[in-house]
Amino acid sequence: MPRAAIGGRVGVMTSLTDRSVIVVGATGGLGLPIARALASEGCRLTLVGRDAERIRATGVPGIAVGVDVRKAASAAHIVDAATAEQGGIDGVVYAAGAVAFGAIDELPDDVMIELFTLNTLAPIRLLRAALPALRVSAAESREPFVAHISAVVAEQPQAGMAAYSATKAALAAYDTAAARELRREGIRLVDVRPPHTETGLAQRPLAGAAPRLPQGLDPQQVADRVVAALRDGEKDVPSSAFGA
Repeated sequence: MPRAAIGGRVGVMTSLTDRSVIVVGATGGLGLPIARALASEGCRLTLVGRDAERIRATGVPGIAVGVDVRKAASAAHIVDAATAEQGGIDGVVYAAGAVAFGAIDELPDDVMIELFTLNTLAPIRLLRAALPALRVSAAESREPFVAHISAVVAEQPQAGMAAYSATKAALAAYDTAAARELRREGIRLVDVRPPHTETGLAQRPLAGAAPRLPQGLDPQQVADRVVAALRDGEKDVPSSAFGA
């Protein structure tokens, strides 16, 4: 198997051709370019978002699954659709999420619950639901992976974004521990923490208003970097991996 030097480490390069991959947040500012990039690699996609018709309108080839990932039953529904239509699951990319701004005494409980549900609990639920199919993929030497798109605030929590930072830091901590368990089974769990990216998410907060932010990265640049990490066998993609 070819190997590539990556950030001081060596990863096993993986062909993504004909891999069955779930992309959650497939109509989003980052999920959509990731889906397009994976399609160009030859993946068979299960595209997940709240509105199936909106997914189909993107023109990305794949199965459209319209669900609300805040609901616990959505994870099993996504997995059932992917296994029924694609014959199995070789990869999962979770690129959905939400943000909220405000001082620690300003955000109401319902906003914090929604943040943690979308940004932390939903990707964990989907990973757990997908494990049986991912184990089959590993047994067939198809090198399965799960990528959680987190954010730089997992590394550098920000004032005025305490709850949002906590949701991302919690997912990163979960990924660090879970990756050690899954590695023994041949399943690669990748935590991806890009810097601020111009996805438009900051203009659609659950609460508050975004502070003045520096110019973010181009979503296509981030999407290409994510797909390269999946293809090149990387196991962790910190904010520093995205360059200036």
